[in-house]
This record gives sequence, structure tokens and C-alpha cells, in this order.
Amino acid sequence: MAQQHLDPTDPTTRAVTGEALAGYLRAQATEFLRALRLHRETGTASAAEESVDAARALRRSARRISGSLHTFRPLLDTDWSEEIRPELAWLSGTLGLEHAYEARLERLLLALHRLSGSTALPAQATSEAVAERGTLTVGAAKAGALLDRQLTLARTRAHSTALQALGSSRFHAVADKVAVLASEVPLTAAAPATDLRPQAAAAEERLTDAIAALPLVTAGHPYNAEALVHGLSPDPSPHPQDGPWHQVRLLLRLHRYAREVMCGQGAPADVRLLAAGQALNRHRDASEAAAAAAAAARTPRIAPATAYALGVLHADQRHEVEAARFAFQQAWQKQRVEAV
Repeated sequence: MAQQHLDPTDPTTRAVTGEALAGYLRAQATEFLRALRLHRETGTASAAEESVDAARALRRSARRISGSLHTFRPLLDTDWSEEIRPELAWLSGTLGLEHAYEARLERLLLALHRLSGSTALPAQATSEAVAERGTLTVGAAKAGALLDRQLTLARTRAHSTALQALGSSRFHAVADKVAVLASEVPLTAAAPATDLRPQAAAAEERLTDAIAALPLVTAGHPYNAEALVHGLSPDPSPHPQDGPWHQVRLLLRLHRYAREVMCGQGAPADVRLLAAGQALNRHRDASEAAAAAAAAARTPRIAPATAYALGVLHADQRHEVEAARFAFQQAWQKQRVEAV
């Protein structure tokens, strides 16, 4: 059970009531409104970086509000909570797409550059290895250009979608609800005196149960052949091993947000949880990059050298997935040992 892992000196083990949840939600709503104001003030091309930072802050606050409403939903007005939570998830997802495509393209182009360089092959190059390197080098440039076209187009569309979302009546309705939340949190009548520990512990237990179901033993090996079985399969569905890991990433985020509510705004973050979260972020990025490489390889009528480079790139990113799983295993086991 999650409670067995709690440290008696940890603030999350001490009684914290719904008043703390109300304070946390008000603070996050205030951050949301501040980020929204900054985004509107820096919406020009000359302030592109500030606009990106503001959009990131909007997403961060939206995620924390939505996550807290999910974890502590028994303490909040049900109708209000169920109405705003999906809208916050929609907003966060919409605002995150442009950055995701940009980061994915950068990741893939850097990987192509690395793979086509001399360090990607053994030092004692045979004639066969030299030929392989030449094929990869020739195909890498075209593969990079293809990925650039596809992901830049996707990014442009995501940018337009985000702008339309921020100007929509749907977004204004969300912003209005958050503005009300900044001053008035719809707690239930009993919530101000209710202990938050059971809900926080339940969030941790859901996380530990999901992690227990992961193949951490397999992830402890540097090479997981089963993870590469699907390769460049014509089936465009997500890799079957990735789903449970993505779910753990979401549950870990909910656990972190619950700890923020319990520990207070100024409390230092748990660096072990941060390390585990960073490994899962790397896992997500690598798996999505591998999927993008596989999708590009299915483009009709591309040259064999281009398809070859994309296949190597796909395999490289799947190996990055395995490396991220191994890093998570190490971080989580360390976190568990130190928490006992």
C-alpha cells in the first residue's frame, strides 16, 4: 500500500485539510490569469519567446488545476468539476502541440546527424560498413528534408489551431471559470475540515500499482528485442508496449501535484520524483519520435536510401525508449529504497 512508503517527517503524512486545496487552486488560477495576460501582451512576432513562455505557463497551471480536481474530486462540487476538467485538458493539449512538433523535429534531425557521422559506426570500418555509412549519409539528408516538411506543416497547423482556440468562445468560457476560481473555490460543505491524506495516498497507490504492472525486469536490460518486433510495421497504431508507460507518466504527474497541495507552494520538489518524471518524459519523446520516423517511412514513392535512413532512425529512437525505461527503473528503485 502507498501508506507504507510515507516518511513520518514528510509533510504529506500530516493532516492537511480542504482549506489547503482551496489555497492551492486559487494560486494556480491566479498564475493562469497572469500567464494569459502576459500572452495577450506579447502576442507579436517580436515577442515570440515571451509568448511561448506565457503559453507554457498557461499549460502548467491548467494541468495542475485539472490534476488537483481529479485527485481531490470528492471535496469539490461535482458538476462544476466535471465540467471544467475536460476543458482544461483540451486547452493544455491544444497549446502543447506546436511545441511538441518543434521538439520532435529537432530531436529527429539531431539523431540523423549523429547516426550519419563517423561516431555512429565502428572505428575499424570494413568495406561493408563503409558502404552502409554511405547509404545512411545519402539517405539522411533526404530523410531530414522529408521530416522537416511533414513536421513543419504539422507545427504550422498546430500553431493556427492554438491561435483559433485562444480566440474561441470555448476558451473564453474556460478563462471565465478560472477567473472565478481565483477568488471562490467550489468546495463541498464538509471539505474545509476534511483531511486530504486519503485522496493523496490513493493517488500514490494508483501510481505504484501501475508501476508494479510494468515490465521493469525487461527494462533493466540494455536491449529489449520484443520492443523492436513491430519495427516499421504497416500498422499505424501506437506501439503496444508504450501505453502503460504513458499512463504511469500521467499518474506520476498526478502524484506530484497532490504532493504540491499537501506540502504547500513553497516546499521543495522531491528530486527523486523529478528524476523519474524526466525519464518518463524522455520515454514519451522518443516513442513519439520513433512513430514520426515510421510514419515518414510509409510515405509513397520515397527512395530506398531515404527509407533505409528512416528505418535506422526509427530503431535508434526505439533504443532511446529502452534507455529511458532503464533510467526510470533506476530512479524509481532509488526513490523506493530511500523512502523505506
